[in-house]
Amino acid sequence: MGRLQNLDVRLFDRVAAAHPPGLDPVLPRLGRAANHGVLWLAGASVLALSRNRSARRAAMRGVGSLALASTAANVVAKQLVGRRRPVTTSVPTARRLLRSPITTSFPSGHSASAAAFATAVTLESPWLGAVAIPLALAVAGSRVYTGAHYPGDVVAGAALGAGVAALTLRWWPLRDDEPAQAAPARVRLPALPEGRGLVVVVNRSSGSADSVTAELLAHLPEADVRVREEGQDLVALLEQAAADVQAAEGAGALGVAGGDGTVGAAATIAVRHRLPLAVFPGGTLNHFAADMGIFTPQDAVAAVREGHGGSVDLGRVTSKGPRNAGAEGEPDAAYFLNTFSIGVYPELVRARESLQKYLGKWPALGVGLARVLAQGKPTRAVVDGQERSLWLLFAGNGRYDPPGFAPSFRRDLGDGALDIRAVDGGHPFARTRLVAAFMTGTLARSRVYQAAAVSQLRIDVLHDTQHYAHDGEIRPAARTLILDKAPRALTLYLPPQNQG
Repeated sequence: MGRLQNLDVRLFDRVAAAHPPGLDPVLPRLGRAANHGVLWLAGASVLALSRNRSARRAAMRGVGSLALASTAANVVAKQLVGRRRPVTTSVPTARRLLRSPITTSFPSGHSASAAAFATAVTLESPWLGAVAIPLALAVAGSRVYTGAHYPGDVVAGAALGAGVAALTLRWWPLRDDEPAQAAPARVRLPALPEGRGLVVVVNRSSGSADSVTAELLAHLPEADVRVREEGQDLVALLEQAAADVQAAEGAGALGVAGGDGTVGAAATIAVRHRLPLAVFPGGTLNHFAADMGIFTPQDAVAAVREGHGGSVDLGRVTSKGPRNAGAEGEPDAAYFLNTFSIGVYPELVRARESLQKYLGKWPALGVGLARVLAQGKPTRAVVDGQERSLWLLFAGNGRYDPPGFAPSFRRDLGDGALDIRAVDGGHPFARTRLVAAFMTGTLARSRVYQAAAVSQLRIDVLHDTQHYAHDGEIRPAARTLILDKAPRALTLYLPPQNQG
């Protein structure tokens, strides 16, 4: 250890004695820009605002990795090692930090954050990594150049940060942008080159309603575009649009622009009226559209003009018996494009989304999980004849990736399967064991977590549960809920590259 420390000091002295031209005005300023992660958070903000999905995922993984690495370096490792900062008398005055750090030296927190962010970005997008890695190396080098750290501190910090970023793959596997397989064979739909026969309802409350409307008017000038204003009944507008399509002469289709909740409402109406659906993504996340390979309104426009299409399964919830809210209810069915859930899952999603912009997806999910479990209580129900105490029960329309209770994407929406994930509240210390399993990446082996793919699931005698959620919408729960699939129920326009 003594030899390594002596080598570290000699390397530090050699850097201090060096005078490479052009670096004095650059490296100290770059190091200051990275204080408190500001440089990396600014970069993540730029990526998050882009329309590129890989860039947005890089931003989320980068911020989450930065938060974890910074905590590991500054809160944990520095306290364990306690190495003193270098003596800076040999460093030229112009290069020294304006304020001397008061924390210990090993490892370098700046280097850990820089390496974590750059590694995370590179995992998601190598072409962005070509920019992030040199910048991270420059920030790490600036810490020795300005006399803030020994070279060994920087190497250890960089190794820690890169390791933390790589470790996020355990909770959040990489995904590509390959769309789900819509159908095993091509479905030919009416080609509407100018949009004639297409009636589109645009939900103005969605994030990009104005830009989607402009896109439709420019590229499908004969389409009937109807904008839902604040206070208008979305379902009534969609029903009227479907009726007008059916009443018109010639081939036609129903179109919708909005987020997953809006698209879900339109899908139910399209199925009932036996109309093809054109989905123009206009919400914040657009999970369903993204899984279908519809990443931009232009993708949907191209499909409508050329008549490319496919069919997908829908999840179905059939309610039987009296409502838990007290009123009698006849058996009825509701479709879902993405997910169904009871228990604390809706609260978990809301908690994660409120923290995600500050912490990144996976740290936010961990904090949200601990918060929701601390405040909530299990739901008692009979599931397929077995009495259960459940913290949550999630059902996906098709098999989701990744494993665990943070499903993100699907590769096949025609597989006939419901992706069931449940957290059992009947085991001793179930909450503690669940959080520990999530944080250590061992959720798949935890006894409190179960996962299965089924074609049907029956939930009886829900206690203390007034509602269930599907596709972000809340509905009153009956005493019996039957979940199954409606195979190939929805026909929709798809980009040419997503023909089965």
